[in-house]
Amino acid sequence: MRPSSGAHEHMKTIGVIGAGGFGREVMPLVRKMMNDQEEKDFVFIVEDEYDTGTQTINEYNVIKLSDFLKIKGEKYYCIAIGDSKIRERISTKIPENMATPISVFSETHISLDQNMIGPGAIFSNFTHVTSNAKIGKHFHCNIYSYVAHDVVIGDYVTFGPGVKCNGHVVVEDHVYIGTGAIIKDGTHSPITIGQGAIIGMGAVVTKSVAPGEIVVGNPARPIKKN
Repeated sequence: MRPSSGAHEHMKTIGVIGAGGFGREVMPLVRKMMNDQEEKDFVFIVEDEYDTGTQTINEYNVIKLSDFLKIKGEKYYCIAIGDSKIRERISTKIPENMATPISVFSETHISLDQNMIGPGAIFSNFTHVTSNAKIGKHFHCNIYSYVAHDVVIGDYVTFGPGVKCNGHVVVEDHVYIGTGAIIKDGTHSPITIGQGAIIGMGAVVTKSVAPGEIVVGNPARPIKKN
């Protein structure tokens, strides 16, 4: 078992909120990214309605969010939960003066010039952000996905594995883009993916998608409102 949370008052505590499949993928990335000489305690965090008991996952202690916030010393966290609405709800529960969101960058992530990335982002292995992109808070970029030049991404957006978002595209808040989807370059014909839209797995998006719309296929066509 890893050291128990709060074992040392001055130890930094690093929490991954969400102990499901994605959380278990993210925890090793967090440990590698923060592998310096300072002593740290790494924990999984769940919301208070879950009964943790003495549970551990992959040898990490699982604690409730309220208990995490009570720990003395510096506290950092990321939210590894796929549902964007839950990410937003949890992030608004955590006072800024009690814990700090961190962005997670895998060792194989590549980010080039003049990108602006908000707090709490998670970039899995083999992800790529090219140049002059603007990305909001708590963005999830799953394995093998990329964000090209001059893309603007809102808050709480999720890219599944293998998403290809080409240049000059606007992706608004709470958009979900499924595995293997391709968003056409918007240089000559601006493309906006509206707030809360869902892009299905493998879809090829060649024009703007309305807020809340669900699109699938090649070329992507709407099937209903979300």
